[in-house]
Amino acid sequence: MKMTIIGCGYLGATHAACMAELGHEVLGMDSDIHKVHLLNSGKAPFYERDLDELLAKHIRSGRLRFTASYAEAAAYAELHFVGVGTPERIDGDGYDLTHLFGAVTKLAHGLVRPAVVAVKSTVPVGTAPRLAKLLLEHAPAGDRIEVAWNPEFLRESFAIEDTLRPDRLVLGFRTERSWGESVLRQAYGKIIESGVPTIVTDWATAELAKGAANSFLATKISFINAMAEVCERSGADVAELADILGHDVRIGRRGMRPGLGFGGGCLPKDLRGFITRADELGADEAVGILREAGEVNVRRRRRIIDLTREELGIDLRGKRITVWGAAFKPETDDIRDSPALAVAQALHDVGATVTVTDPMALDNARKTHPELNYVDDPIAAAEDADLLLHLTEWSQFSRIDPTRLAARSRSPKAVDARGTLDADQWRDAGWMVRVLGRS
Repeated sequence: MKMTIIGCGYLGATHAACMAELGHEVLGMDSDIHKVHLLNSGKAPFYERDLDELLAKHIRSGRLRFTASYAEAAAYAELHFVGVGTPERIDGDGYDLTHLFGAVTKLAHGLVRPAVVAVKSTVPVGTAPRLAKLLLEHAPAGDRIEVAWNPEFLRESFAIEDTLRPDRLVLGFRTERSWGESVLRQAYGKIIESGVPTIVTDWATAELAKGAANSFLATKISFINAMAEVCERSGADVAELADILGHDVRIGRRGMRPGLGFGGGCLPKDLRGFITRADELGADEAVGILREAGEVNVRRRRRIIDLTREELGIDLRGKRITVWGAAFKPETDDIRDSPALAVAQALHDVGATVTVTDPMALDNARKTHPELNYVDDPIAAAEDADLLLHLTEWSQFSRIDPTRLAARSRSPKAVDARGTLDADQWRDAGWMVRVLGRS
């Protein structure tokens, strides 16, 4: 098939490369000329495991290229995936749909023949009818344009795997009998043939799917972190408690990792967006549990500040603190809503001297938090530190010899907010180690 991907950020660039991998002819479209040139050279403007290799492979094969022209994209195919970003509004009150509506309007002007516009962007429920009305008004093809809703469920650092081998496909349409369904089934043919569950539903249910999934995941993470608060006060071990709970097939262990909490560009935004839309619909009482999930997540960051003060004193002015981690999770350079950087910034704001290290995210961190100190080498970063905070669970950090590190630190004290350091090994090397969720 021939298809376009409108919007080539994290979602769009990954989807474009994966559709080419499935054998389709793909034209990616983005209004950022610099991004287009970079993608056409086989490189993504962000880090995602194996994505550069896949982009380069299909730029060479001729199945994939990128453009900045909406007119070219509209004329190229009858299937248009839309993956434009929907960031949180500046006032924090739901999603900003400006870029999405702008992109679909510009695409619409060139749609002169029947086409399927399949939206992958995360939006508040009720957006699909508005986009359908917009297309009806602006596309020359009018009511021959079919709107489909096809949410994505990508995990950063696993995005290619999640696209080519997803847990499920969700296809939403206005009516039960939509010719767009056959188009999307053809596009995802190899994936569907592999046995991936495919759910065909209405617009509203498909729109809710991504926000509801992320809200549930956020709640699951916050639940085990709420248990960590109880464990710290009772002398229990939250990691072992999570294992016990995870053996219950109704609960499961995946995604229930205790620690500093969640961040990134999806879970926090989608949780808040879901709550906002529920409030607008008059279902505010139904999402009370989600509000508490968000509050638990914030408390985990405050808990690190409390532990820092317990070890170094209430007045942190002049204290030298090393933070291992800037990315919101390992294997990415994404710092959006990073718990590690939020803690680092809070400590800086109360007068501490904070040095941050990260294997991949330092360039991005420097742009948004220039007031912090940055060192590439984690051992050098801990030089003369009063306290070491382990805030992003990179495997590189877990492999560092604590004995070697102790000789460089001013005071061998550490707080492990992710529970992935070998606390016994560190203590044997002379460290005082505090672990979130353990007494």
